[in-house]
Amino acid sequence: MRIMSASQYDGKRSVDAGTREQQEAVKAILTSVRQQGDEALRYYTERFDRVLLQNFCVSEGEFAEASELVSSQVKAALEEAAENIRTFHERQVRQSWFTTKESGTLLGQLIRPLQRVGLYVPGGTAAYPSSVLMNAIPAKIAGVPEVVITTPPGANGKINPAILVAAQIAGVTEIYKVGGAQAIAALTYGTEQIKAVDKIVGPGNIFVALAKREVFGLVSIDMVAGPSEIAVIADETANPRYVAADLLSQAEHDPMSAAILVTTSQALAEQVSQEVERQLADLPRKSIAEAAIRDYGAILLVADLEEGFAVINRIAPEHLEVMIAEPLEHLGKVENAGAIFLGPYSSEPVGDYFAGTNHVIPTNGTARFSSPLSVDDFIKKSSVVSYSKRDLRENGHKIVALAEQEGLSGHGRAILARLRDFETEEQESEKR
Repeated sequence: MRIMSASQYDGKRSVDAGTREQQEAVKAILTSVRQQGDEALRYYTERFDRVLLQNFCVSEGEFAEASELVSSQVKAALEEAAENIRTFHERQVRQSWFTTKESGTLLGQLIRPLQRVGLYVPGGTAAYPSSVLMNAIPAKIAGVPEVVITTPPGANGKINPAILVAAQIAGVTEIYKVGGAQAIAALTYGTEQIKAVDKIVGPGNIFVALAKREVFGLVSIDMVAGPSEIAVIADETANPRYVAADLLSQAEHDPMSAAILVTTSQALAEQVSQEVERQLADLPRKSIAEAAIRDYGAILLVADLEEGFAVINRIAPEHLEVMIAEPLEHLGKVENAGAIFLGPYSSEPVGDYFAGTNHVIPTNGTARFSSPLSVDDFIKKSSVVSYSKRDLRENGHKIVALAEQEGLSGHGRAILARLRDFETEEQESEKR
């Protein structure tokens, strides 16, 4: 890995927004599905997935078959991971609240779940049952009554069995064999077999990402995620083998994945660089990780930890590992990071699979202003106002003044209509 001073690193990574051809292809697919429904889904499923389907919905028999195909060890691990995810996300649940004043005014916030949410799950060699748990469980905890999954079928017309097992564990039984931009279109517009949703979440390839970006506004989306990234801040106490392994754990995702080490130690920098090369030699996804390390990997030298955390906060990484002596003491210095892993045993895959925190995390510096997927992503909030007569009598003219300042006379008149009634009531009361 290249070693340089932190001041030499610009930290910029151009995330692919798709070629013009890809953008036009996605728009054509969206239009076709909106206009032709299931007919278009069949056409694109046959064209891209090489299977012709009449019915897209996964049957009970297919769920049963999948359960037989997944090992008991994997099932047990998924069950335990799901329980950890539930425990963590249950602490995020918000409650509606109300407050009253002596004057009789009531103010509050009403929390309600979204009614129907679509989870996009990649298929084939990129099938990730862990992502099913990470997306579905917070939605269920939020109280979403209808959670549906779309995922591309294999050439045999079936879904990766681990996906179906994870879905059952998460409590999702409505699953459709549709992938790509056409799945996003079906979830957005609805078809004969697939009912439209309120929000779409989940990762996908460039066509899925472009489709989500295109339909945002008609439905809500979680994020348009870019390639994965990890940053490690380490001092001389860090284990170079651990650091190198963790950098590679993200580099193997995608040739555009970023893997950055920020360190105060020249010796550690050299050791990690050597370890990365050694561990790359027999990594099964070597070609992917090697390209990521070559193009988006770096070891940045800093004078001290103060400078190191300043660099980290500029990068705003998706995953941040803090491998320094007493990492908890320095947690307050982190301003921008999607998920933070403290100490030598908090390897990033612990969060990816098992600890319970969510692995759907903002990428490419967007941790400066956004957060990991949570229960909050599956709720909506309504403000509640029950204004008392007493308070309107006291504050009405102030409201009218503000309305007139903004040139909105209709707003002011709505209040004045009531104020005049108050005056009439008072005059009649005085006569009595």
